[in-house]
Amino acid sequence: MAISSISKQYKQYSPDSYYHIYSRGVNKAPIFTCDKDYAIFFGLLKRYLSKQPATNNKSRTYPHYYGQLELLAYALMPNHFHLLVYQAEQRTIEEFMRSLLTSYSKYFNREYKRVGPVFQSRYLAKLIVNEAQLYHISRYIHLNPINWRGTPTTSLDFYTGKRQADWIKPKRILDLFKNTETYIKFLEEYIDDEEDPLDIKIDN
Repeated sequence: MAISSISKQYKQYSPDSYYHIYSRGVNKAPIFTCDKDYAIFFGLLKRYLSKQPATNNKSRTYPHYYGQLELLAYALMPNHFHLLVYQAEQRTIEEFMRSLLTSYSKYFNREYKRVGPVFQSRYLAKLIVNEAQLYHISRYIHLNPINWRGTPTTSLDFYTGKRQADWIKPKRILDLFKNTETYIKFLEEYIDDEEDPLDIKIDN
């Protein structure tokens, strides 16, 4: 794909395109409070994006987006999350995010005996408009945690080869760099300016 220089917009869905998706808890409340919460969210990513379709205890197949949407990078933070995705078809993001957030919200409300929305309004999906923005957003996502080298809640271990899974696809980003070491150096060299030229920050 040759990433064009068209204007970026929220919820401008296009086929064969990259998006930065993010959402946070209602009233900035936590959406991940313990290891189990993170594990459930990861399990949902695996359910919907693995090569092999998943089934429930009644042998019904869950929605399956492998080959339609690729997860390139992620960061799960206590009260928000970031996803970097590629979608092959125009409306796959909408279907995938509906499945993901509905399933997680049902779990969260049941687990914590609460009612009402878990997430603040709808998620945001920003179209990535050029290659520079693509790799800079991947860096921003991986540097979201303060302890970015040691956290298990980002996709960085999949970039370094410490972990592997068919539901995360780091190759599209790593192919922009000479090797993995070059990518890690790219992360290390980031300087956090007060003004973000890519306009990708979200209030925590």
